[in-house]
Amino acid sequence: MVEVTEQQFDEFMEAGIAAVPEQYRSRIDNVAIMVADNPSEQQRKDLKLACNQTLFGLYEGVPLPQRGGRTKLLPDKITVFKVPILRFSQTEDEVKEQVKHTIWHEVAHYFGLDHKRIHEIDGRH
Repeated sequence: MVEVTEQQFDEFMEAGIAAVPEQYRSRIDNVAIMVADNPSEQQRKDLKLACNQTLFGLYEGVPLPQRGGRTKLLPDKITVFKVPILRFSQTEDEVKEQVKHTIWHEVAHYFGLDHKRIHEIDGRH
């Protein structure tokens, strides 16, 4: 498991947000992007995750295409899970790349993109 400081991880988060394609980043509104060590038991239960399944990030909210014109909604939330990313990564560069990919992936869910389109834009498969 790679070890990074809180400051380093925060910097990786900032870089990940900055790396979201501008056409999307400029349209993010009312979304909290945060870090948690691990998914909560409730999040794991809601997603029906098995004990051996890993989760790097989670979007919670109503994707823009499903809002039907409603604007008075609670803020959406994107959570990046630090411990699974650190366990998965072998180097600091891999941590930074995984954080960037995770943020993009969850932001893309906010915009209602499916996994195929997310990977087309991200360039990762």
